[in-house]
Amino acid sequence: MKVSEILKNKDVTISCEIFPPKKGSQLDNYKSVAEEIAKLNPAYISCTYGATGGTSDYTVEIADTINSFGVPAIAHLTCVSSTREKVQTVIGELKDRGIENILALRGDIPENADFPLPNQYHHAIELIREIKEEGDFCIGGACYPEGHPEAANMDEDLNYLKEKVDAGCDFLTTQMFFDNNIYYRFLYKALAKGIDVPITAGIMPVTNASQVKRAISLTGNLVPAKFLSIVDRFGDDPAAMKQAGIAYATEQIIDLIANGASHIHIYSMNKPDVAAAIMHNLSHIYTA
Repeated sequence: MKVSEILKNKDVTISCEIFPPKKGSQLDNYKSVAEEIAKLNPAYISCTYGATGGTSDYTVEIADTINSFGVPAIAHLTCVSSTREKVQTVIGELKDRGIENILALRGDIPENADFPLPNQYHHAIELIREIKEEGDFCIGGACYPEGHPEAANMDEDLNYLKEKVDAGCDFLTTQMFFDNNIYYRFLYKALAKGIDVPITAGIMPVTNASQVKRAISLTGNLVPAKFLSIVDRFGDDPAAMKQAGIAYATEQIIDLIANGASHIHIYSMNKPDVAAAIMHNLSHIYTA
């Protein structure tokens, strides 16, 4: 099923994200993670394209496994470090496996590499257009409520985002944020630019202190003083930090739903127990 159809529903949806293994010997374990998360009945599950040390070669297979559990899968596809031939091959594999949803991303520019190489992509817009030409896919894109780290300002970033939507993006998913007011302001700015596709709120449950540092380094996120206090108080106690991180993410989601945000995407980091705890906390708010 296409995610765009799911997001047309006015009911609240909660989806999750997982990442592929570093090596093939781990594949069965990662498929088990996908199965455990699928048992929570999320609206859909996305699989990243080699993020967090995972290997992109396994993204298609894990997405296919997710579909086999009766949960719609989104396969991430990044382009900046790939040739057009490689991307065409992956698109063909997705088509052959009946995977209808692709999250089209530029990806991180490789360190110590000449960029762009011949026959290489510059931006996600090029990838989106190519996917659109290759088949009847539902195409998602990423957005940054605090502005892309490489953008000169928010206005420039929103102009580029509008180009992605015009190129064929059916929905957008935000990078993680820890202050809901940032998300609410972003929605108003996006709408003012004519961006009218569904924008799913990306929430990351931070269950250890090192995740905070990584989140800031990757995205430049503003971390509210309230959350920093939680990390300062519980960061050295893994069990307490995990519980506090789940509680904070739950509180964020409750506030989002209460204020009319119908679609939530949990960056579950291959932790079914964390996703399950959040779902349990929302048991009377969200019904799968």
